[in-house]
Amino acid sequence: MQSKFRVTFGAVAGFLVCCLAMAGCGKKPAAKPPAGPPEVGVITVKTQRVAITTELPGRTAPYLVAEVRPQVSGIIKKRVFTEGSDVKAGQVLYQIDPATYQAAYASAKASEARAEANLIPARLKMERYKDLVKIKAVSQQDYDDAFASFKQAEADVASTKAAVETARINLAYTKITAPISGRIGRSTVTDGALVTANQAAALATIQQFDSMYVDITQSSADLLRLKRTLSSGLLKKGGAAQAPVRLMLEDGTPYPLEGTLKFSDVTVDQSTGSVTLRCIFPNPKQLLLPGMFVRAVVQEGVNEQAILMPQRGVTRNPSGSAMVMVVGAEEKAEPRVIKVERTVGDNWLVSDGLKTGDRVILEGTQKARPGTPVKAVPFGTKPAEGAPAAAATQPTPTTGSKK
Repeated sequence: MQSKFRVTFGAVAGFLVCCLAMAGCGKKPAAKPPAGPPEVGVITVKTQRVAITTELPGRTAPYLVAEVRPQVSGIIKKRVFTEGSDVKAGQVLYQIDPATYQAAYASAKASEARAEANLIPARLKMERYKDLVKIKAVSQQDYDDAFASFKQAEADVASTKAAVETARINLAYTKITAPISGRIGRSTVTDGALVTANQAAALATIQQFDSMYVDITQSSADLLRLKRTLSSGLLKKGGAAQAPVRLMLEDGTPYPLEGTLKFSDVTVDQSTGSVTLRCIFPNPKQLLLPGMFVRAVVQEGVNEQAILMPQRGVTRNPSGSAMVMVVGAEEKAEPRVIKVERTVGDNWLVSDGLKTGDRVILEGTQKARPGTPVKAVPFGTKPAEGAPAAAATQPTPTTGSKK
């Protein structure tokens, strides 16, 4: 019995050994992937001419504004304009009851006529005494009295003429006219209201919209930085002409017309630490209205040797400094700390850390370990056949905040 079990077990073991040998003969060894440095997409740093702009908040203000007030007292007899309409300079807006002012004008004219009538005999008497005093027919004292009476009569005529002019002006002021052309707002009084000369409350307000001011604010620190940059020569003024300004409206749409920077205030606001810049914009379609919140894009100057770096290629190290990966002289990846000033579109403006000819890695940064060899190809080039797929993967870098 035991000999029979040994024969059966030996047959089974031999069969298994043969099967394993046949399976081993049919299996081929796996091919190893080709070795080589990973491909990375790079851009070559070069300088370019860039216009440096800054975006500042502001409010619109009318180019001209005038508050209509009465210059004489009286009862409003009639309002002769439509609220919200356009008015011309000199157009009558209100009519004050002119009865008392017409009477005052007539009285002044009568006084003028009386004074002119008194002047005639005074002049004739003075002329007669002038001849008589030469032949000693009258005394010198009589002549002096006649001459003084004549001069007093002349002064009375001049005084009454001034009174007539004053009465005429007051009568004209009963017609309240528009001091400027523009759009008039609502009226604060109605027919029959009593108004007084030079009162504090305006009857209406006229604003001119053909051109609009935009008052923007800039911090004094930014103003000092701009002056230092200009004095160092890194940034140059855009020219002798006034700086151009573009405008972004409240809904984010750009204003189609370009404005100019008129002046900068000479005083720093102590409460905010900022200065006011005033711009002027044409407004032919009256799209801009007073009091609108806008954002002005002001051109500060031109950087002739600017270096721009796409934001996707800039990361931050643990200390918070901006850095990029570059391909060194030995075709090895190496980190480079850079200094960025501000964003220009979707790029960073680099002020230090890069120079012309440097190759910055934009694609494949996850494979570009510091000190490891890499194969640099122009950014955007398709990876070669057989290259590791991970080398062509586009990373999502962490960009710094806008300064």
